[in-house]
Amino acid sequence: MFSTLPQAIQDELAQLVQRYGQPIVQSDTLHIHESFDPLSKTDRYGEVCMVIRRKNGRLLTMIKTFYPQGAYRLLTGGINHGEHVFDALLRETQEETGLQVEVKQFLAVATYHLENTDQTPVFYTFAFLLDELGGTLSVEDEDEQVAEFREIAPEELLPLAEHLEHLGDQYSENIAGRWAYWGRFRAVIHRLVWQALKA
Repeated sequence: MFSTLPQAIQDELAQLVQRYGQPIVQSDTLHIHESFDPLSKTDRYGEVCMVIRRKNGRLLTMIKTFYPQGAYRLLTGGINHGEHVFDALLRETQEETGLQVEVKQFLAVATYHLENTDQTPVFYTFAFLLDELGGTLSVEDEDEQVAEFREIAPEELLPLAEHLEHLGDQYSENIAGRWAYWGRFRAVIHRLVWQALKA
């Protein structure tokens, strides 16, 4: 699927497509002038986005203690170098929610480029739909600094993306960058997930 990724990951992605369906794939150029977490982290090449559908049909979002007001988003977790996408998906879901889930659909892949750079993406986001089966919602990894979870209807993803796209320009030490750039980056996968769920 992506010749810029290691062959083992390319092979795994092909298997995931066969098992969970063809995702929407979109390449985005980020019009930003400085980096931020997670793009600046060297311990990962990308992240999984966990689109967790609760038993009532609503989607799980969260906000961290240091985020700007109202900046709820879908849950994500880093994929370490050498780690398989599916392994990261299950590991991060467990660490961030404690829920038992079933993977239902490969929804979307976003690749991100910086202006005036070559065609190699600087980061990847792989989004999957997961249905909650059981467990108690809780954060196992306290370093995540999750302040609150919130459930939303799928159609609320668009207003959520809109909010993320218009965060203020303040610098944050927590992300080592500006919220405005981070918000534009985060909005991309929310729009893609909305599109995939609608389809």
